[in-house]
Amino acid sequence: MPPITDVPCPQLVPGDAGYDDARKIWNGEIDRKPAIIAQVTGPADVAACLTYARANDLEVTVRGGGHNLGGAAVADGALLIDLGGLRTVHVDPVNRTARVGGGATNADLDAATQAHGLAVPAGTYSDTGIGGLTLGGGFGWLTGKHGLSVDNLISAEVVLADGRVVRACAQSHPDLFWALRGGGGNFGVVTEFEYRLHPVGPLVDMGLFFFEVERGAQALRLARDLVPTLDGGGLMIVGMTAPPAPFVPAEHHGKLGYGVMLAGFAGTAAFSELAQRVRDTLPPLWEMVTPLPYTELQKSLDGIGYRGNFAYEKSVYAEDLSDGLIDVLVANLPGKASPLSATPIALLSGAYADVPDHATAFGGTRRTGFVVGLTAICPSPELLAADRVWVRDYWEKLLPHASNTGGYVNFMADYEQDRVRLTYGPVKYERLARVKAAYDPDNVFHHNGNIKPALG
Repeated sequence: MPPITDVPCPQLVPGDAGYDDARKIWNGEIDRKPAIIAQVTGPADVAACLTYARANDLEVTVRGGGHNLGGAAVADGALLIDLGGLRTVHVDPVNRTARVGGGATNADLDAATQAHGLAVPAGTYSDTGIGGLTLGGGFGWLTGKHGLSVDNLISAEVVLADGRVVRACAQSHPDLFWALRGGGGNFGVVTEFEYRLHPVGPLVDMGLFFFEVERGAQALRLARDLVPTLDGGGLMIVGMTAPPAPFVPAEHHGKLGYGVMLAGFAGTAAFSELAQRVRDTLPPLWEMVTPLPYTELQKSLDGIGYRGNFAYEKSVYAEDLSDGLIDVLVANLPGKASPLSATPIALLSGAYADVPDHATAFGGTRRTGFVVGLTAICPSPELLAADRVWVRDYWEKLLPHASNTGGYVNFMADYEQDRVRLTYGPVKYERLARVKAAYDPDNVFHHNGNIKPALG
């Protein structure tokens, strides 16, 4: 396949120096070979790529951060539109807004906004691309205080399947704007996001309290009881193997258990009271409690896995950590083979639940609850084979306790169509399908949790 002659941006084809590095994504299991990798520099390049793909009957994939574990960013024989060069962040500190290139990562966004003491809810891993994160919803430590990434989206510059470039917002293309806020990468290539920002930091408070698996049920019930007291703070529970990190006492390296992670934004005195409540209720095996820069809080989970690991994941939503759900979690955590595999469980509450269900396309109800993730992260294919089975079996056992068995669209490595429909529910899915038919009737953008265009 020859390079695209009408596009001046850098392009790579098989055999070129740098091609093999450029086609890699976060999940090391994905080994696909696109026909062309176009390293676009703006919306005009993207439009030309889409025109070329239509003329040459090429599949199209879009890469932002390449963090999707299912490998949506790359396909064999396809045209890969690589947004990695679009990482500029322009912050307006007076109006508290930011315009962010579609290829930026959480780290890019956090660094630029924190230079002004501002932030937007944007994930929990620093190298996650803000594009895929936002289009799927985007939760993070600030969700209890300021909602999802999509709740703070003001507008988006979108290159549509037919090559048109539009700015979607509440006043212009409002149907598209609604769909972009949670409907995934189904409707076009977003080359720029505009966010509303909030004062945060620069110092915030974090606590990690670790409980061995034998006290896992008690730890999960403790976390459940903390929810009403968090006052906009963040809560995540991670079923994990204690890493050989400096903050973990050497005698506890490699122990299986639950890390209850808390983030506080109301001041250190209030957070100290919360931390003491944890200690008084259930003394942890070990803990780390400290004020730290917000940008470091955003990197606190990076060590769970690394780019190039072999990975797989599934999830469900649960409205409560019921005793039955807790029993399944604790009984099945020891079945993992890789020390990196984990079960991240994130609280969705506060400002998240203040948004009406159908105000955005986000796949999940806006009631206080949890995203229960099951993530296999493995240093070798052999361990992934074992932990893929572990994730699937574990997930099946969680289904009777789930409020939405489709789960979070950004935590899907398999895009079974029934799961996508279940995630959104019939009303949202049908509306999304109508928007899809209006903006991408030929389903050009289908390497994702796909919304099929409505017929007729």
